[in-house]
Amino acid sequence: MADLRAGLIGLGMMGRHHARVLGSLPGVELVAVADPGGDAHGVAGGRPVLENVEQLIQMGIDYCMVAVPTIYHEPIGLALAEAGVHAMIEKPLAHDTPSSERIAEAFESAGLVGAVGHIERYNPALQQARVRIEAGELGDVYQVVTRRQGPFPARIADVGVVKDLGTHDIDLTVWVTQQEYTSISARTTHRSGREHEDMVAAVGLLSRGTITNHLVNWLSPFKERVTIITGSKGAFVADTLTADLTFHANGEIEQSWDGISKFRGVSEGDIVRYAIAKPEPLRIEHEQFRDAVLGKDTDIVTMTQGLRTVRVAEACIESSRTSTTVTL
Repeated sequence: MADLRAGLIGLGMMGRHHARVLGSLPGVELVAVADPGGDAHGVAGGRPVLENVEQLIQMGIDYCMVAVPTIYHEPIGLALAEAGVHAMIEKPLAHDTPSSERIAEAFESAGLVGAVGHIERYNPALQQARVRIEAGELGDVYQVVTRRQGPFPARIADVGVVKDLGTHDIDLTVWVTQQEYTSISARTTHRSGREHEDMVAAVGLLSRGTITNHLVNWLSPFKERVTIITGSKGAFVADTLTADLTFHANGEIEQSWDGISKFRGVSEGDIVRYAIAKPEPLRIEHEQFRDAVLGKDTDIVTMTQGLRTVRVAEACIESSRTSTTVTL
């Protein structure tokens, strides 16, 4: 069977990594790359460097990785859908809900495979957490807390921290718990003099009663990527910078005081850091999408799921603007 012919548009900070993976992915031939600014990072590897998506489509590609700034996702995504080209678009799916709806509808109507590059789903720590939650190792899931903090990335200019970073946490929370957001309340700040928000604190409620808390900012002088999932049997702590997953088991509290003996509390129990395989998340993401294009059963982030994530992100921004809790 001939290799799938793939194209890549966008050769910035993420595009260079996509080029590296696509260029070495079994069953895939990266035939050309495109960026109006050229190949600034020198990742083309001798392949044609084109200027736009139309030129890329003319190369006869089967699918395309879209790694351009968010504001360009809609026109490029619609052009690919019209040409019958499968596509994975870097997160978020688009800069707002209407644009995301149009992209998702275009790919669905054309019968194409469309995905969104929410790479944190493929982090080994979170993959393990989900498997173990499904196996009942955490019991009922009570709460998901995420902290995603670090310095400002100068490459981001067209969206704020909610849509750039917060969408990671929205997607992974839904995916790990297999629940949807039913409401969200958030507060944002603008401290760096930019048009868009650079810090958010959000509290959400999921469809089976799990509560969530997300702290995201571009204003911390250190980098933190932590997800804490608390359940009836203990808590998972996933550090996605190191791909480590640690389980803190509940201990039991023996109460001799009659007045509080009916309170079912916990204390510190055993602590286990799991030894897990740590493949590169970006490679797993591309392998999953390749297999989806081939018609295999895979776990990609569909455009419908990406659309829901954009809706929750916009609800965060609306909540902050109106000082209300937004129902989804």
